[in-house]
Amino acid sequence: MRTLIVIGLNLLLASLPAQNKTITIDDLYTGSTFYEERQSPIKWIHGGSAYVTIETNQYGRQFIFENQSEYGSKTLLISPDQLTPEHSDNPLFIEDYTFSEDETKLLLFTNSQRVWRANTRGDYWVLDLKTKALKQLGEKFPPSSLLFAKFSSDNSQVSYVHDMNIYVEDFDSGAVEQLTTSGGGDIINGTFDWAYEEEFNCRDGFRWNPDGKSIAYWNIDASSIGTFYMINNTDDVYSRPIPLRYPKAGDDPSAAKVGIVDLKSKKTHWIPLPGDHVQNYIPGMQWIDEERLLIQQINRHQNRLRIYVFHARSKKLEMVYEEHEDTWVDIKVPDITARERGENLVRLIDNNRAFLRMNEIDGWRHVYKIDFKSGKKTLLTEGDYDVASIVVNTKDHLYFHASPENSTQRFLYRVPLDGSGKLERVSPDNMIGINLYKMSPDGKYALHTNSATRKPSTVDLIKITDHSTVKNLVTNEHFISNLAELEMPEVSFTEVQTPSGQNIDVRIIKPTNFDPNQKYPVLFHVYGEPWSQMATDHFIGMWNILLAQQGYVIVDLDNRGTPCLKGSEWRKSIYKKIGVLNVLDMAEATQEVLKIEYMDANRTAVWGWSGGGSSTLNLLFQYPDLYGTGIAVAPVSDFRIYDNIYQERYMGLPQENMEDYIAGAATSHAKNLKGNLLIVHGTGDDNVHYQSLELVANELIKHNKQFDMMAYPNRAHGIREGKNTRRHLYTLLTNYLNEHVPVNDHVVTKVLKHGKTPEQ
Repeated sequence: MRTLIVIGLNLLLASLPAQNKTITIDDLYTGSTFYEERQSPIKWIHGGSAYVTIETNQYGRQFIFENQSEYGSKTLLISPDQLTPEHSDNPLFIEDYTFSEDETKLLLFTNSQRVWRANTRGDYWVLDLKTKALKQLGEKFPPSSLLFAKFSSDNSQVSYVHDMNIYVEDFDSGAVEQLTTSGGGDIINGTFDWAYEEEFNCRDGFRWNPDGKSIAYWNIDASSIGTFYMINNTDDVYSRPIPLRYPKAGDDPSAAKVGIVDLKSKKTHWIPLPGDHVQNYIPGMQWIDEERLLIQQINRHQNRLRIYVFHARSKKLEMVYEEHEDTWVDIKVPDITARERGENLVRLIDNNRAFLRMNEIDGWRHVYKIDFKSGKKTLLTEGDYDVASIVVNTKDHLYFHASPENSTQRFLYRVPLDGSGKLERVSPDNMIGINLYKMSPDGKYALHTNSATRKPSTVDLIKITDHSTVKNLVTNEHFISNLAELEMPEVSFTEVQTPSGQNIDVRIIKPTNFDPNQKYPVLFHVYGEPWSQMATDHFIGMWNILLAQQGYVIVDLDNRGTPCLKGSEWRKSIYKKIGVLNVLDMAEATQEVLKIEYMDANRTAVWGWSGGGSSTLNLLFQYPDLYGTGIAVAPVSDFRIYDNIYQERYMGLPQENMEDYIAGAATSHAKNLKGNLLIVHGTGDDNVHYQSLELVANELIKHNKQFDMMAYPNRAHGIREGKNTRRHLYTLLTNYLNEHVPVNDHVVTKVLKHGKTPEQ
């Protein structure tokens, strides 16, 4: 067993004397004592020499500032008065904004409503930064009914989606023309269905041609997609069904095609992509220039990616790149550094003569430069390490997140774009933890976010050349000062080798006032699937601190299949084996961890959310003698009920390998339950449906297995909606853990209904 010592704890935490203060659930969910401030989104302007931020005062009024990158100084760009429409006393509340290409106009998004998982439907206004005139778009349409408004390159027109059709509005005259007519009901133009949005991050479904004469757009036919009904039982005396078009694993996807509509004739030319419209996805599309449209196509098995270029004038279609895997091909990289949702754009370089693509053909996730004309592939990131995510490419360099020596951390690196140079670390050598960078287009400045196990996130504006700080943007000083008064746990990293020969990263949070001669109850926190890594050097969170103060050891670990930077074989060995291989790794790692002297193997619990909830059920059912208690939040109990894009990517099509689906399903093993089990689910979960709880509940009832369950009415996958929901949830989880995994054999520190512990 190799122990990695965590160094470089936050200086303030180290310098201030601990006050041995303990916390309660009430402390975490009432007031702002332990609120972690986040950096609000920014927009780079002037090529990166400045950026724009929105600040909201205590009265809810917004001010938009222009910030100079070199000096960190700021000037007021837009006041609340300038955001106030004529004949109104109240300024618009801006939820998002974009600049026109020449940065003379600002497109403002407000009054939004939720569509699927995000608030993408709302009202749009345009503020002319020269004349200060404020104008609403689509005035003839109902409020909160427009999506994805954007300017043409010359600012003369604005296009948007309304009721599944694309419209264009002349900015000066206000004349509105409808470009597509088939949308509505089963047909979707210019945006996407639930599965495309959730699994490919596809929301905005149309692209202006740079010449402003045509628009390329997606057309989705969802007529074959089944309807899943959620039930609202609380808003009326009669229940109300909530329909959701949701393709389950094994079901055909929506048919997808791409067309180019001419603004003058209003006619669409459909691009003749090879293959069936249903059995192939189109996750990305963009104009290279006025004549060339780049389209990404991936087959339904998601193991073959093809990139095409369509020549708009000649109507010629050519394939410029193809990639194949025996497992799956990633469109979006599942890494902790790449969680921002955005369009699946190919990075164009060398004056649009080449593009960048990350693939894993040599066993590591590397970046290649592909020449459009010759197809030549140049490896840019040579070496035995993984690229975590691309940050930006400048004229000469590619910047990316990586951590070649330690998968639990992330840093900024760069390599020359011509393939001539070696790997260069940009983050200082003494930097620790998780380091994320949002860089300016010119590569000269960045917003640098740093977090470590006992250090909440801080954000600084830095100069890339020497990594010097221009301005502290988010210090979390208040939060850090309050943490310094607490009784804080020690955190360490270790690596255990399992009987199957796997080296598993483990993060251990020890109880406060730790005594190595005592035995402590252990809570394992798991995820286990390709979209989350648990044992990382980021802030441990307040609930973990609370549990450590109560006397628990908290253990995070990562099995094969999680997005650790350990090579392609590590990540992709889970193919068709979710619920089996990942569960084996977690169970074997648990057995090794429990050999540590202070771990009490007789008082063990495991918990997780979503995929972690699925892993929790499988661990409790497949290894019933290893864990005494399990808490599964929003789990998928049978992979056949989850959406087809995600589940088929990692498990194959169930009609081709149903035995793998059955072997990995928690429902297949529910009869083995021995310990205590709490299942928690929101009845309004549109991601992992409440159906999942009822399926595993039926299996447990059939085998006369007693268990506990909690349904949160109309809550979605994050279980956040409604007053006190999170406070109630974490009180429930803490109570359950205290009751079934006591801190010692004689005293149970139980959180009462009002959130206080008995001694308080």
